Amino acid sequence: MSITAEKKAEVIKDNARADNDTGSPEVQVAILTTRINQLTDHFKMHAKDNHSRRGLLMMVNKRRTLLDYLKREDSERYTALIAKLGLRK
Repeated sequence: MSITAEKKAEVIKDNARADNDTGSPEVQVAILTTRINQLTDHFKMHAKDNHSRRGLLMMVNKRRTLLDYLKREDSERYTALIAKLGLRK
């Protein structure tokens, strides 16, 4: 389960800090969030797909690691990102 190139380019454009920015934590978290949301919808129909569930758990852990890094380095960017992506209640 991956996202289309157009969707990925749109996510990158919305979250990039500068032109050609694909490696910043904000962009990486946004891409992972898009993929996680897509897989969550997939599991509503395919509840017993355990191979994809393993990939989902790895993505959630990777996103958590990136968010921890961003919170540690720059808490203002962290709070702006989680508000923009709607990750926390």
